[in-house]
Amino acid sequence: MFTVVIIMAAGMLAGFLLRKRKKIISLSEKLVMWAIYLLLFLLGVAIGVNDHILERFADMGLLALAITIGGVAGSILMGWLVFTFVLKPKPGNP
Repeated sequence: MFTVVIIMAAGMLAGFLLRKRKKIISLSEKLVMWAIYLLLFLLGVAIGVNDHILERFADMGLLALAITIGGVAGSILMGWLVFTFVLKPKPGNP
């Protein structure tokens, strides 16, 4: 766990020092997206080789769908509430 914190802190320091270099930031954003794609692929591989998960996939599918719908609905509701009551400019206020 300590290693993770050190790596995260080093990344934050590097980001702070390189924040004005637009090319590096653009490259970093692309690399992060590809790293996320790779992690999602590897997660799929790990699930695919796990017999226990595959046996219970049908049972977990309905629960996963319910959690997903609830998460999306909650995100939409909170986004609307924040926009409406916090971010939306008041009439007569620029």
